Amino acid sequence: MARIGVFVCHCGTNIAKSVDVERVAEAAKSFPHVKFAVDYKYMCSEPGQNIIKEAVKEHKLDRIVVASCSPRLHEPTFQKCAESAGLNPYMVEMANLREQCSWVHDKTEETTEKAIDLVKMAVAKVAKDAPLTRGEIPVTKRALVIGGGIAGIEAALTIADCGYEVVLVERTPSIGGHMAMYDKTFPTLDCSACILTPKMVDCAADPRIELRTYSEVEKVEGFVGNFDVTIRQRAKSVDKTKCTGCGACLEKCPSKGIPSEFDAGMGTRCSIYRPFPQAVPNVPVIDRETCKMFKEGKCGVCSKICPTGAIDYTQEDVVTTEKFGAIVVATGFDLWDHKLCGEYGYGRYPDVITSLQYERLMNASGPTGGKIKRPSDGKEPKNIVFICCVGSRDAEHGFTYCSKVCCMYIAKQAILTKDKIHDSESHVFYMDIRSNGKGYEEFIGMATCNCGTNYMRGRVSKLYPKGDKIVVKGNDTLIGKPVEIEADLVVLATGMQPVHDSVDLARKLGVSTDKYGWLTEAHPKLKPVSMLTDGIYLAGACRYPADIPDTVAQAAGAAGKVAGLFAKDSIKSEPMIAYIDQNSCAACGLCVSVCPFGAIEIEDVKDKRGNVIKQAARVNEGVCKGCGTCAASCRSLSARLRGFEGSQILNEIEALAE
Repeated sequence: MARIGVFVCHCGTNIAKSVDVERVAEAAKSFPHVKFAVDYKYMCSEPGQNIIKEAVKEHKLDRIVVASCSPRLHEPTFQKCAESAGLNPYMVEMANLREQCSWVHDKTEETTEKAIDLVKMAVAKVAKDAPLTRGEIPVTKRALVIGGGIAGIEAALTIADCGYEVVLVERTPSIGGHMAMYDKTFPTLDCSACILTPKMVDCAADPRIELRTYSEVEKVEGFVGNFDVTIRQRAKSVDKTKCTGCGACLEKCPSKGIPSEFDAGMGTRCSIYRPFPQAVPNVPVIDRETCKMFKEGKCGVCSKICPTGAIDYTQEDVVTTEKFGAIVVATGFDLWDHKLCGEYGYGRYPDVITSLQYERLMNASGPTGGKIKRPSDGKEPKNIVFICCVGSRDAEHGFTYCSKVCCMYIAKQAILTKDKIHDSESHVFYMDIRSNGKGYEEFIGMATCNCGTNYMRGRVSKLYPKGDKIVVKGNDTLIGKPVEIEADLVVLATGMQPVHDSVDLARKLGVSTDKYGWLTEAHPKLKPVSMLTDGIYLAGACRYPADIPDTVAQAAGAAGKVAGLFAKDSIKSEPMIAYIDQNSCAACGLCVSVCPFGAIEIEDVKDKRGNVIKQAARVNEGVCKGCGTCAASCRSLSARLRGFEGSQILNEIEALAE
């Protein structure tokens, strides 16, 4: 016979403001099998948990119900409490009085009655609960980091420092990401390359880190501790073991004038190229789409000029499948497609450029050697207009969210402009200035007070050419007057958006994205770098727009999670997962098609002699997350969910119907 204890939490005033908590606890005493019921202000606190432990001992309870907050937030806490009191941790049920009752209802009689019903249902379910046990999953102590920007570099270095092997996969020829393209960083205005390049070199030199540049992840299978990942390393047509990085091939290549991706189209490159001088690895690659040797079958200049014979036109892609224990996703962001905002004239007027293009003009390693020149005629601009929130906070053209860093990098560019062109004037059209970081507000003050940047609160309504100028029309809502500026150069502060294939990568990983395509964390407060799929972690701007300090912090956090996972030889599997009754399974495959985690497969069922007698579905317990989709869709009721059996659910319904 079950002996149940009910513990009702006030949650300060979160629950008690709408629910008569004492009455709920008193009503619970009359429910079947309830031997003890009590209310307490903070049940998740140490005194509250001690009340549970003492009640289990004194009243010989074998299962408990905690009526408090969301089980997603606090169920592990009370499971650990029950386990320390000598109970099976899965003999605990939670009634969510906060989200399902107090937060959605006013303080009325019906609110308390609903709370009593929720507790009654939880009591009915826990009476049918059965002890569950966790299994053991071995852990492969090798990590995969996807993305070679500052987030991926920091994560890889931290994991390697903990003594574990790391494979860093980057789709471009060099690690470094967007940070390698910047001139200086806010709010300290220190050189971006000076910070990043040593980390890139350390990453390449660390014996525990293997760099896989010009590579992409094609397939991910398996589960936490045992991921099987297929990686395609695209052919570089250059043997990295022979190449010395002398650069002779780059000088002699006849296929020049190709827009440089690294310079955001402001500079050019040839068909065989390194993205930038400090590239790591310092080995060029051949762009086969523009190379004459691959397009026309003739040229071979780079092969003839190479002193070490490193050019290999026959090189092919290398596809490998390897095992990893954990994955860190650090794929970064893309800039919003500014061409969608046609009223700003991008593409029609050469002197309307994006903020990243302007960054490359200011950079000493950029196409102009750090000198700010107008694209149309190469003249030095004196009057520069910056337009904020291009693509951000724009439901009509772009996204409704704030990209977080745009206000700051525009202030940085305005300050650097004044430093490079002393007699220049910078004008900034903005919606709101958002400077939510250490030293950020002071940095905005430096742009306005020290450098004389003219900030105007309002949107730009029209741009049009006038001679060699661009007329920018807008409104300054603070003074209530229209503004018209004849600019030499217009810079669009484009917002951040998820990388173009983020949804495709999410499908490969078996993880979710939000409506914009950003990868979704397990919990925004308590698990900001974890994902719902165990063993996969987030770092940097693949989760949401982030600046460099936040990105580095998240990367360190993700690496810490990986190190914590690898510190164990095996991990405990979650027992509240699906299972298949293979005796009644018809192998229809419906559960396979609806499983969002790819945890179910059809297999041959054999008798004791090894003969195949039928086919049936099987659940991979390491992959299953216990969502119950298979159980809900199975026509023969062969797919079931531990902890949510039919008898338990029916008992809840019957209790509610009484």
